[in-house]
Amino acid sequence: MQTVKALKRVTEPLQWVRSVSNRRSFSALPNYSASDADIEDQVMVEGKAKSRAAILNSPSSLNALSAPMVSRLTRLYDSWEENPAISFVLMKGSGKTFCSGADVLPLYHSVNEGNTEECNRFFENLYKFVYLQGTYLKPNIAIMDGVTMGCGGGISIPGMFRVATDKTVLAHPEVQIGFHPDAGASYYLSRLPGYLGEYLALTGQKLNGVEMIACGLATHYCLNARLPMMEERIGKLLSDDPTVIEDSLAQYGDLVYPDNSSVLHKIEMIDKYFGLDTVEEIIEAMENETANSCNEWCKKTLKQIKEASPLSLKITLQSIREGRFQTLDQCLTREYRISLCGVAKTVSGDFCEGVRARLVDKDFAPKWDPPRLEDVSKDMVDCYFAPATELDGLDSELKLPTAQREPFF
Repeated sequence: MQTVKALKRVTEPLQWVRSVSNRRSFSALPNYSASDADIEDQVMVEGKAKSRAAILNSPSSLNALSAPMVSRLTRLYDSWEENPAISFVLMKGSGKTFCSGADVLPLYHSVNEGNTEECNRFFENLYKFVYLQGTYLKPNIAIMDGVTMGCGGGISIPGMFRVATDKTVLAHPEVQIGFHPDAGASYYLSRLPGYLGEYLALTGQKLNGVEMIACGLATHYCLNARLPMMEERIGKLLSDDPTVIEDSLAQYGDLVYPDNSSVLHKIEMIDKYFGLDTVEEIIEAMENETANSCNEWCKKTLKQIKEASPLSLKITLQSIREGRFQTLDQCLTREYRISLCGVAKTVSGDFCEGVRARLVDKDFAPKWDPPRLEDVSKDMVDCYFAPATELDGLDSELKLPTAQREPFF
């Protein structure tokens, strides 16, 4: 039985507002027009006695989040939170993927067409939804079965219960496309043991479900084959008590440990290198180690880092380091500044170049600007962290309801 409990929330039974009619539909939303049919298919709703499930269903894009999908998720979760007939909510993905991150191709085309406002709205809505997840007033469950990349972690990890499986693969490869781990990633990665968060963010290295349990990113572990039984059990629950839900999830769990090949067994080496102050120092220390001992792990890690955008590496390291001392809303606000600066090409066009190289032309030969770490100045990096009012053409910050909502994670 599952015994790992990374987090535990003790709350009094929630008292829900009774002004909402109990006869509302599963989604508790007004009827959609025919033009909304596609988006309803991409985020489907499954209703049980006292719970609702949002199912990401865009298999052609590996359940990557588009702007309409984020908007629908926000409407669903808002309405479910208000509905007194609903005790808890759940999110999962269809097929073999939970969520492969943001659908960056529309963003890429919008930037190239000069329509950065559309990109800005996407990031604003996405980060607001992440904050909603992280401050949700009812128990919420994310079943991260399959690929979980980028903001796929952002829409699940800040929540109360995160179920990983033997099919789960978590990764933050954003630096490989000239971007940065966002959607709350600088918050939860910075809270991992030692400097594991810096390592994952700078390399894009994957974690499996067992490793997620071990480092606290998941609260429960369940074999993929047992998921139908788990979902059937929790679907019959009538309680909004988090301990009841937690116990039900744990009944189908297993006591698991990372195998000998897991990167978690290299935590001392990770701390030795990724605890250094700068990207240059990290690389230099590993190069020295490789020269002296032919360390294969260092060789592989260096290759991963050197494939990334030099500017993104420096931005990402600073973002994770600042995240260690910030709340969820402060991290999202900072990430919003970085993202808007990136799509505005205020300093560099690395985001578009990275997407072009990996997803459009697929030549895997990005021409980063600047091309070398030594060419990335402090002023360049600082520009990404400056308040939006100081950036050309941007006059607003991310506004989150911090006075009304308190993060759980």
